[in-house]
Amino acid sequence: MSEGRRPSVSLRQIKDYQFSIDFGAGIPPLLADESAPLGSGAGPSPVQLLLAAVANCMSDSLYFAMRKFHQDPKGIQTNATASVGRNEKGRLRVQEITVNIGFEAKAEEIEHLDRILNQFEDFCTVGQSVRAGIATTVIVSDGTGKELHKTSGKA
Repeated sequence: MSEGRRPSVSLRQIKDYQFSIDFGAGIPPLLADESAPLGSGAGPSPVQLLLAAVANCMSDSLYFAMRKFHQDPKGIQTNATASVGRNEKGRLRVQEITVNIGFEAKAEEIEHLDRILNQFEDFCTVGQSVRAGIATTVIVSDGTGKELHKTSGKA
């Protein structure tokens, strides 16, 4: 994303908690919906969309950092979860996000891996912005399942 750009989306209520999200530029709209008991779960919930945005950005950033050093992760798989609980006013809030990123290559196949792992999160516009308000844990593992990197907390 270039600096100064102003990304935008438009939402249109379909019914109840279902909204069609229009991203513009020929991208198909996405149906979002709250899960039961509020909605019918016909699409991802706002919390799932937040998780998808953070996980996608962190994955993109890891890929970017690897490609910067001409390395091939041989595929990336990411899973993100949220802890949702009540704040001091009794309102539901996302309290923590955990992002588990795995790449298929073995750690020893990736040159400059320490440098890559030490810097990739800094490239993540969405993840670092969200991390300013929500504690976020990021874990990276290689194709053998070996945990290579873990950070926790707020920015």
